[in-house]
Amino acid sequence: MNLRQAMAELTMLHKGPAEGYAGNAPVALVVADDAEAAADAVAALELAGCVARKPVSFAEASADPGNYDGLDLILIEAVAAPDALLDVVLARADMTARERSLGIVATVSPEQIDAAAAQLLGPRTQILCTPNRADRISAIATAKWRARGVMDDVNREAESARLRRLSEEVARIAETLARLTRGDDAEPRGGVRDRGAGYRGPDTGPPVEIAPAEIRAVIRARRMRAQFFADELFADPAWDMLLDLFAAGLERRQVSVSSLCIAAAVPPTTALRWIGTLHDAGLFERQADPTDRRRAYIGLSSKGIEGMRSYASAVKRAGLHLV
Repeated sequence: MNLRQAMAELTMLHKGPAEGYAGNAPVALVVADDAEAAADAVAALELAGCVARKPVSFAEASADPGNYDGLDLILIEAVAAPDALLDVVLARADMTARERSLGIVATVSPEQIDAAAAQLLGPRTQILCTPNRADRISAIATAKWRARGVMDDVNREAESARLRRLSEEVARIAETLARLTRGDDAEPRGGVRDRGAGYRGPDTGPPVEIAPAEIRAVIRARRMRAQFFADELFADPAWDMLLDLFAAGLERRQVSVSSLCIAAAVPPTTALRWIGTLHDAGLFERQADPTDRRRAYIGLSSKGIEGMRSYASAVKRAGLHLV
């Protein structure tokens, strides 16, 4: 399946048997001060089978996005937004989305990642950074589906699974093409194994001391591979982020969302997707900065800490090296 085919099938699936009529299609509000960004957002919405209302500026949205009725999604193009209005719009959009079960897709610059992560706390939120069209469509697909609520029969559940696979395929194909010209890394492609079927816990034994320097040495060794091999051969953002947060926890140091994106060694949008995946898996938790409301920290949850400590202890007891 090529990119055009995947996007076409994704669009048809999103429209569904009833959504071919504009009255039944999800309705989205676009907030943007940049005309080109607004046009890109509207085009992606239309390809995903949504109806876009006339874009509004940050000044208009700062009054109160809750005044806009009949919405399913809010798209925020923050790149050209005034700093004075950005926090207000993000906070009010987040409140409106949580109250009405709306989806949010926010496109930000690298410098705005922490501000967005600090304000957008809802479960139906996705943050993108310098996305391409496929990134936007994939994010809209996910946000749209979550905003429409939980399906109530097996057929709809099967359609939901197919939708997720198609969304992932669109992003995967787009990134594969992008890597050929830009050297980008891969997208998340699967879930996180939990203590369910097929999980085997570590061997029991005495506690093993783990020094943060050991974890940092592993991270440095992993980064050195890029001196000899192409980056995409070893792209593993989930593990890189787990290692970085594990070391930071041992050092009693906090890690911002933007710093964690850098530690992932992949494009920001890819890193943000992985942060969402690991947060949904219960391995990451968001931590507010009490001194700066425009910054959010990410740390390992108790589940994540237990998993990393257990893994590191089992490896050391076996006389192996951490990797």
